[in-house]
Order: sequence, then structure tokens, then C-alpha cells
Amino acid sequence: MKRFEGINQAMLEQFAPNPGRKPLLPDLSKKAQVALMCRMLVREGWNEHIAGHITVRQENGNILTNPWELAWEELKASDIVTLDASGKIIDGEWNVTPAIGLHLKLHELRPDVHVVIHNHAKWSGIWACMQRVPAVFDQASSYCGVELPLYNEYDGTFEDEATSLSAAEALGNAKWALLANHGSLVVGKDLRQAHLRVITLEWRSKRAYEVELAGGGKPLSDEEVNKLTLADDNGFPFCWEAMARRELRLDPTVLD
Repeated sequence: MKRFEGINQAMLEQFAPNPGRKPLLPDLSKKAQVALMCRMLVREGWNEHIAGHITVRQENGNILTNPWELAWEELKASDIVTLDASGKIIDGEWNVTPAIGLHLKLHELRPDVHVVIHNHAKWSGIWACMQRVPAVFDQASSYCGVELPLYNEYDGTFEDEATSLSAAEALGNAKWALLANHGSLVVGKDLRQAHLRVITLEWRSKRAYEVELAGGGKPLSDEEVNKLTLADDNGFPFCWEAMARRELRLDPTVLD
């Protein structure tokens, strides 16, 4: 039997960025996209009460982020706060967590990174607390490659500028990381790419944990994973839109 190798690059090029006849989503403001992203990631297990922050750098250098006071599951477009590059609030009705410093350092050090997402995630957070990197056992765990750094010099939360700088430097050019005894971190060039990385990280972490509980299994080899890895410039075809539509069906007021 011929091995199924999943979605390949030719398929990605064929279907992205949507040559279909119907729009996949209504026109969305930049703030609405960030609010939707927060709602979408809540369902992936990135939902530790009011913890966690997303920053999205705009073309003019300003940064959109979620407010400190609100949980991701209740955010609306009008709640999203605008910062300048130094982290000063220039638009918005809410405050911003002091831990935003790690994000600001990453945006400063990585011109390729326009989206930074951090939370105390459910499944990847388990592996972060075990200080172990989950193996890759299936296709959906393979979409973003094998390498997953573990940043294991936990020095507390990231309000301190020096701690934020060391963590940002430790990430190097990685697309994601586990923060030991803390949580998970994902970066990307845009929301679509970052979304794929978050959902792949959580799926990989969940599946590996389930396999371990069931008594263990044989991970995919790096070679097999590389065959299944997506060149995720556009993310998984149509996935971001499908998850956004789910949130819009459940609560259309997210666009308010």
C-alpha cells in the first residue's frame, strides 16, 4: 500500500490564497482579526484565566494586543489595544500586562516576526512543566517540523527587562518554544502562520501525552516528519477561516 503523505506543497500553492467563488469570511478589521484569534486559541487550550498575550505588529510599527483585564474568551474588536513600538498605549480603553516586555523584545530582535503569542497552554504546558519535548507521532503533529526548543532557565515572570531580553535571545530563529515550568510561546509572520503553529504544537503535545499514557508508541522519524511538514507561509489551507467562522457563529458580537 502506498504511504499517504498528506498535503504537499503543490496542493498548498493550488488552494492558497483561495481561488474559490465565495468569500470565506466577511471583511475584518485588524482589531477584529486579533480578537478572533484570541477566541480561536481559547478552544485550543490557551485559556489560563486572564493570562496570556498576543501582539501583532502593524506595517506602521504600531502593535495590537489584548488587554490585561479581559479573558481571551470575552474579547471583542473594540477591546484590542494599540501600542507604539516601545509599549506605550496610544489607543484603547484598557491596560496592558507588564509581561508584554518579552513580546516587545522579540519584535525588536526579529524583523520577520509580526505575531507573538504566549500563554500557559494546557497540553504543551504539561510538557513545559516536565521539561521534556513531546515526540511526533502522527501527521497533524508534523505540520511545523521537528525542532522544538525548550527554554529551561526559568527566572520568574517576564516583567524584568533583562529576563525578557535573555528569553528573546534564547529563542533565536525558532518558530516556537516551551518555557520550562511556565508555558508556551509561538511566533509567526502573520496570524495565519502563527495559528497553524499553535494548533500543531497543542495537537503534538496532546497526542504525545495520550500515547505515553497508553503505554508508549513509536514516534515518526525526522525524515517522515519532514515529508509531512507544511511550508506554512499560508498556514493550513482554509483552516484559519474555518475556525474564525466557528467563532462568528457562536458569538457574532466579537466583531463589535
